[in-house]
Amino acid sequence: MKTSWKTMLAGALAAMLLTGCGSNAAKSGGAAGSASSGAAGSETGAAKAVTLKMFVAIPRFKQQFDQYVEQFKAKMKAEKNIDLTVQMEMPTADTAPQILKTRLASNDAPDIFSLHAINEIPSFYKAGYLADLSGQPFTDKLLDSVKSSVSIDGKIVAVPLEKLSWGYLYNKAIFAEHGLTPPATLSEMKTLTETLQAKGVTPFLLSYSESWIPQLVLPLAAGALINTENPDFIDRMNRDEGSFQELKAMFDIFDLINANGTDRALEVGGDDGAAAFAQGKAAMWLQGPWYADTILKSDPDFNFGVAALPVNDNPDATMINLSTSTSLAVSPDSKNKEIAIEFINYVLDDNDSNAFYESLKFNPLATVHTFDSFSWVNDATEYVKQGKSYQDPVIPQAVKDEVGKGLQSYYAGQMTQDDVLNALDRAWKNYNKVNQ
Repeated sequence: MKTSWKTMLAGALAAMLLTGCGSNAAKSGGAAGSASSGAAGSETGAAKAVTLKMFVAIPRFKQQFDQYVEQFKAKMKAEKNIDLTVQMEMPTADTAPQILKTRLASNDAPDIFSLHAINEIPSFYKAGYLADLSGQPFTDKLLDSVKSSVSIDGKIVAVPLEKLSWGYLYNKAIFAEHGLTPPATLSEMKTLTETLQAKGVTPFLLSYSESWIPQLVLPLAAGALINTENPDFIDRMNRDEGSFQELKAMFDIFDLINANGTDRALEVGGDDGAAAFAQGKAAMWLQGPWYADTILKSDPDFNFGVAALPVNDNPDATMINLSTSTSLAVSPDSKNKEIAIEFINYVLDDNDSNAFYESLKFNPLATVHTFDSFSWVNDATEYVKQGKSYQDPVIPQAVKDEVGKGLQSYYAGQMTQDDVLNALDRAWKNYNKVNQ
């Protein structure tokens, strides 16, 4: 899309101003946005018909969301006499960012939409696309370590879904069979791949048809290098004073993975990759535990772990990435904002949230979550206890989109390392032009 983010924002803000005082009342966020009896209609008269539009970019969880939405609809009917219709749109992670930005900028915002807490909240907030949810009941239930990730300027602007501790996934049965443990350095990873190859085991599963998957190497490598060698990288990139040439070492691990991976990577996506991994087609997968549910649907007894990805021969740089990613926000222009906020609060409902998050195989992140942590969470926690973790680096989503496409082209032999790094530098500079 050729229209700049700043141009789109200007058009969207102009459209907002034309909607008049009725829309202004809807933008008032926080406690003023809580549901009222006026919005709900008469509980004894005819039911009020309300339609909510939801945009949630995790289609592999359609079944869980459909069920939770049905529970919410029943709750609205019983408590507020509302006949609720929910129009659920669940695009893939590759297409969602551009679709959502286009909708927001053209005054066609969903009532509720998903976004990445770390990467997208700052720019979406600056653009005026996030309702203030401060003071809503769910906010008091969030763990302090998570609350900060969905907060900006002292306001809470989203309810988090995914709290992550991730690196790469490994098949515990294969590792145990061959007496292997996750390596602590790049050299140890090279030795491990040689051992697996000698035993007839493919070391890595490759699934690059969706560009967001190969880009996972960027936050892992950047986080490790920033936290050990280059602490001011993000700040300097935001001032147009840095370059991705400083992180060129990420190609060392990426090349090793590709040289020891399954075939036809550009034809395999996340779901197919999860099935192949569960079938034991490879010992490791550059992927996060957010695919746990899909993996276990293929084999409920499959035993996998999470380990930190080595990027060089400094064992201190082999670290777990801590992040809050997928979160749900409310558009300040929603015509049914009060009901949208009702759903946001229902996401952390005292009675129903526990089962919902457990069905998604997500980590506990609120006081209402009492289900036991999964084994792969415990694996990652061991690294955290040793001080070997870092907060996900704040890299603009536009840059992550660019690195995904660039690494696909690099894998296909269509771009060099320098081509990819130069493209990332340009993407960040373009981001700075419209966000500073």
